[in-house]
Amino acid sequence: MRRIEQTNELLKDKLAHLVSSEIPLDNGLITISYVKCSPDFRYAKIVISVLPINVAVTVLEKLRKNSSLFAAIIRKETRLRKVPKFNWTIDSTEEKATEIEEVLKIIREERISKEEK
Repeated sequence: MRRIEQTNELLKDKLAHLVSSEIPLDNGLITISYVKCSPDFRYAKIVISVLPINVAVTVLEKLRKNSSLFAAIIRKETRLRKVPKFNWTIDSTEEKATEIEEVLKIIREERISKEEK
Protein backbone atom coordinates (compact mmCIF):
# COMPACT_ATOMS: atom_id res chain seq x y z
CA MET A 1 0.00 0.00 0.00
CA ARG A 2 2.84 2.36 0.83
CA ARG A 3 4.34 1.85 -2.63
CA ILE A 4 1.11 2.96 -4.31
CA GLU A 5 0.97 6.11 -2.16
CA GLN A 6 4.59 6.92 -2.97
CA THR A 7 3.99 6.40 -6.69
CA ASN A 8 0.86 8.57 -6.54
CA GLU A 9 2.83 11.42 -4.95
CA LEU A 10 5.76 11.01 -7.34
CA LEU A 11 3.47 11.12 -10.38
CA LYS A 12 1.56 14.08 -8.97
CA ASP A 13 4.76 16.08 -8.48
CA LYS A 14 6.25 15.16 -11.86
CA LEU A 15 2.99 15.77 -13.75
CA ALA A 16 2.44 19.11 -12.03
CA HIS A 17 5.84 20.26 -13.25
CA LEU A 18 5.29 18.90 -16.76
CA VAL A 19 1.82 20.38 -17.08
CA SER A 20 3.00 23.83 -16.01
CA SER A 21 5.89 23.78 -18.48
CA GLU A 22 4.30 21.98 -21.45
CA ILE A 23 0.72 23.31 -21.34
CA PRO A 24 0.89 27.03 -20.63
CA LEU A 25 -2.47 28.58 -19.83
CA ASP A 26 -2.68 32.36 -20.20
CA ASN A 27 -4.66 33.93 -17.35
CA GLY A 28 -5.54 30.50 -16.00
CA LEU A 29 -4.44 27.73 -13.72
CA ILE A 30 -4.18 23.95 -14.03
CA THR A 31 -3.78 22.06 -10.77
CA ILE A 32 -3.30 18.33 -10.25
CA SER A 33 -5.76 17.58 -7.44
CA TYR A 34 -4.63 14.00 -6.95
CA VAL A 35 -3.31 10.89 -8.65
CA LYS A 36 -4.60 7.43 -7.88
CA CYS A 37 -2.81 4.41 -9.34
CA SER A 38 -4.50 1.06 -9.74
CA PRO A 39 -3.08 -1.72 -7.50
CA ASP A 40 -1.31 -3.29 -10.50
CA PHE A 41 0.15 0.11 -11.56
CA ARG A 42 -1.29 -0.27 -15.06
CA TYR A 43 -3.52 2.80 -14.82
CA ALA A 44 -3.44 6.13 -13.03
CA LYS A 45 -6.48 8.35 -12.56
CA ILE A 46 -5.29 11.95 -12.65
CA VAL A 47 -7.80 14.46 -11.38
CA ILE A 48 -7.21 18.10 -12.32
CA SER A 49 -8.88 21.39 -11.62
CA VAL A 50 -8.84 24.12 -14.23
CA LEU A 51 -9.56 27.80 -13.76
CA PRO A 52 -11.33 29.35 -15.54
CA ILE A 53 -13.61 26.35 -15.93
CA ASN A 54 -14.63 27.33 -19.48
CA VAL A 55 -11.23 26.16 -20.82
CA ALA A 56 -11.34 22.80 -19.04
CA VAL A 57 -12.34 20.78 -22.10
CA THR A 58 -9.53 22.26 -24.20
CA VAL A 59 -7.01 21.63 -21.42
CA LEU A 60 -8.22 18.05 -21.02
CA GLU A 61 -7.76 17.42 -24.75
CA LYS A 62 -4.21 18.81 -24.63
CA LEU A 63 -3.34 16.69 -21.60
CA ARG A 64 -4.68 13.53 -23.21
CA LYS A 65 -2.76 14.32 -26.39
CA ASN A 66 0.49 14.80 -24.41
CA SER A 67 0.11 11.73 -22.17
CA SER A 68 2.66 9.61 -24.03
CA LEU A 69 5.19 12.48 -23.96
CA PHE A 70 4.66 12.90 -20.20
CA ALA A 71 5.03 9.15 -19.65
CA ALA A 72 8.29 9.07 -21.64
CA ILE A 73 9.75 11.98 -19.65
CA ILE A 74 8.70 10.43 -16.33
CA ARG A 75 10.14 7.06 -17.37
CA LYS A 76 13.46 8.77 -18.16
CA GLU A 77 13.58 10.90 -14.98
CA THR A 78 12.47 8.28 -12.43
CA ARG A 79 13.21 4.70 -11.52
CA LEU A 80 9.69 3.53 -12.24
CA ARG A 81 9.82 0.26 -14.16
CA LYS A 82 6.52 0.93 -15.81
CA VAL A 83 4.65 4.22 -16.05
CA PRO A 84 0.88 3.70 -15.80
CA LYS A 85 -1.54 4.72 -18.54
CA PHE A 86 -2.95 8.14 -17.64
CA ASN A 87 -6.69 8.68 -17.34
CA TRP A 88 -7.29 12.45 -17.07
CA THR A 89 -10.50 13.76 -15.49
CA ILE A 90 -11.78 17.11 -14.29
CA ASP A 91 -12.24 17.72 -10.56
CA SER A 92 -15.71 19.15 -10.18
CA THR A 93 -15.33 19.89 -6.46
CA GLU A 94 -14.90 23.64 -6.98
CA GLU A 95 -17.91 23.80 -9.26
CA LYS A 96 -20.05 21.84 -6.79
CA ALA A 97 -18.86 24.01 -3.92
CA THR A 98 -19.90 27.13 -5.85
CA GLU A 99 -23.34 25.64 -6.48
CA ILE A 100 -23.74 24.81 -2.78
CA GLU A 101 -22.69 28.33 -1.83
CA GLU A 102 -25.31 29.77 -4.19
CA VAL A 103 -28.05 27.58 -2.68
CA LEU A 104 -26.99 28.54 0.86
CA LYS A 105 -27.03 32.22 -0.11
CA ILE A 106 -30.60 31.90 -1.42
CA ILE A 107 -31.70 30.11 1.75
CA ARG A 108 -30.12 32.82 3.94
CA GLU A 109 -31.79 35.57 1.93
CA GLU A 110 -35.18 33.85 2.15
CA ARG A 111 -34.80 33.37 5.90
CA ILE A 112 -33.86 37.03 6.40
CA SER A 113 -36.82 38.20 4.33
CA LYS A 114 -39.20 35.99 6.37
CA GLU A 115 -37.79 37.36 9.63
CA GLU A 116 -38.36 40.94 8.45
CA LYS A 117 -42.05 40.28 7.77
